Amino acid sequence: MYVQVILRQKKYIAMEKIFIFISILHSIASYAQTMVPDTISAQQLDEVVVKGEKTQVNGKDGIMVVDLPGIVKDKPVNNILEALGYMPGVTNNNGMIGLTGASNVTIILNGELTNMPLQNLYQLLYNTPVDRLKNVEIMYSAPANYHVNGAVINVVLKTPTPLDGLQGQVRAGYNQAHYGSYGGVLAATYALKDWTFDLNYGLTRSKSWSREETWSNHLYDGKRTMIEDDMRRISQNWSNAIYASAAWKTLKLTYNGQIISDSKSRALSSGTLGNYTNAYNMLSPVGYHNVALRYTAPFGMTVGGDYTRYSENRSQSLFKDADYLLGSENRQVIDRWHVYIDQQHQFGKWQLNYGAEYQHSKDHSSQYYELLANPDFDDILNEDVASFYVGTQRSFDWGLSFNASAKGEYYHNKYQHNWNFIPQLGTTYYKTPKSIFQLNLSTQRIYPSYWELHGGTSHINDYSTVIGNLELQPYIQYDAQFNYILRQKYVATLYFQYGDKATVQLPYQSPDALNLIYQTINMNYKRVVGLNVYAPFGVGYIWNATATANVFNQREKADNFHDISFDNCKWIFYGSLNNTFKFSQNSPISLTVDFSYISPSLQGIADMSSIWKIDAGVKWQFGKKRCCELDLKADDIFNKWSPTMTINHAGQDYRMKVRDMSRNLKLTFIWRFNGFKPKDNNIDISRFGTGK
Repeated sequence: MYVQVILRQKKYIAMEKIFIFISILHSIASYAQTMVPDTISAQQLDEVVVKGEKTQVNGKDGIMVVDLPGIVKDKPVNNILEALGYMPGVTNNNGMIGLTGASNVTIILNGELTNMPLQNLYQLLYNTPVDRLKNVEIMYSAPANYHVNGAVINVVLKTPTPLDGLQGQVRAGYNQAHYGSYGGVLAATYALKDWTFDLNYGLTRSKSWSREETWSNHLYDGKRTMIEDDMRRISQNWSNAIYASAAWKTLKLTYNGQIISDSKSRALSSGTLGNYTNAYNMLSPVGYHNVALRYTAPFGMTVGGDYTRYSENRSQSLFKDADYLLGSENRQVIDRWHVYIDQQHQFGKWQLNYGAEYQHSKDHSSQYYELLANPDFDDILNEDVASFYVGTQRSFDWGLSFNASAKGEYYHNKYQHNWNFIPQLGTTYYKTPKSIFQLNLSTQRIYPSYWELHGGTSHINDYSTVIGNLELQPYIQYDAQFNYILRQKYVATLYFQYGDKATVQLPYQSPDALNLIYQTINMNYKRVVGLNVYAPFGVGYIWNATATANVFNQREKADNFHDISFDNCKWIFYGSLNNTFKFSQNSPISLTVDFSYISPSLQGIADMSSIWKIDAGVKWQFGKKRCCELDLKADDIFNKWSPTMTINHAGQDYRMKVRDMSRNLKLTFIWRFNGFKPKDNNIDISRFGTGK
């Protein structure tokens, strides 16, 4: 106790000395300020304004990160599907998303594969508000842990928090083309403690019109016969699409589905062979349902699985004038189970990934004919795909980052079975934001549709027939891309694509009968090499524009296109210019004018004519905190976005002019509730369906 008192006293004495020393220093400083005059006159500094551009494009680990919300914030774009078309290298051709330099592209949500048929995925993206976007990632060579081969567009959505409460938007729209279509969307999110909920529902009434004019100069029995046909098709349906998810911490349950009802299509054709009526009707609603469960463990393991069921029951009735020629019923029921497991380890700056996946599909398809000698079939096709992968990822201090993976895949059905080796590589060199370099190498296996593998037949009229191909083979696709990102806004992509035994479907004039055959066949190869440049520019807030130029050489070769061969090669150019105009920086109104052009191109043995279009739109935000929005957009104003196909080779003489109604006028109203509003901070081809 005595020692403690002595120490406490010494401590107080030391503190007192320090206080006295500081007081002396303060007095000296005060005296100096009083006695010594300033030699530097006081000056008022000019106003300093710091200006900076928000990053549009960034690169890391072989991934291109795009600030898509900032790119489309002033455009009359209200859904993610339309927004994707404004990304570097991405094209939106009448709702079909493509990625320049990639033969096929798969769209995933928040890093998770949806396993949805393409038409259902597009419907979900159309129903999802663009306000939900956080950013979008482009991976030309996706690591194997994404369970996708080849290129990927990863749509990253904002995650709701408990502070956000219930928020969402209601959207209603009307689309006038040849006929009117209308629909509505409800999108909402909610978070409570460790729970998050997401709901997206869309109801659409669609009615479409298209026209195909064909001229077939058919060589048969030593003489030419000109067969002309003018076919006009009217289609309509009701579509109900729903997406719902519930997540608790790292456990997530998701349901997505679509029911299409009152679906019917009627084609009226007139020409050399007479007048035909070809009617397709759904005997029951088309149903698609998928349930998925995913769990992420705290030690780097992720396990998940999903179940998909697809059903379709369609009838066909073909009349010539008033005579009933044939009737058929096409059915397809698909059950698909999919499971996977992934494991991730971190060893210093190295990351190791490995995992396995298995998928089993059971396709029960049938086709029955009336009044025609076509063979019926009632067949079950079982398909098994199993794979194992291993991959690694590393970033170096001197600017290089990369991801590499290798997958072994086994494929089996009753017609074939094989092993495939699928390597992937994505690299990025990032020393300064001014220059980013990326190199990507990918391999993928492309499988034909289930219906084609059954050899089903569909008759358009007495002359034209669509048939399946039991000998159709999957093919290997090799892609390579070199990206240069300048100042995080300009992007140049040099690319190479090679499809070994790539497929194509084209009309073929049979030498044995007056019969035009549409059938998907394997070519020798398809090769594409090209350069794509993306460049945004503008004048302040008044005018913002983006120019895209894509120049490429395409070659398609087949030694056995039925009984002939072809080797078609052509240089092709695609260009677009997107413009946005504003009257003032905070103007609630903005205008857009977009121009697109494609030079003459090719498809297998066929030559395609050039096409072009002009789109225009206006966006008006109003209401409290601009919670309401009105969009008016006109697409393909001059109706020039439909090509003419010409075939003139080895005795084949055929021409087709397609007149799809891409010209339309859209009016959309949006109401955002509870703060769900835009902020000023800036190839999987579906294997489902019975065909036509």
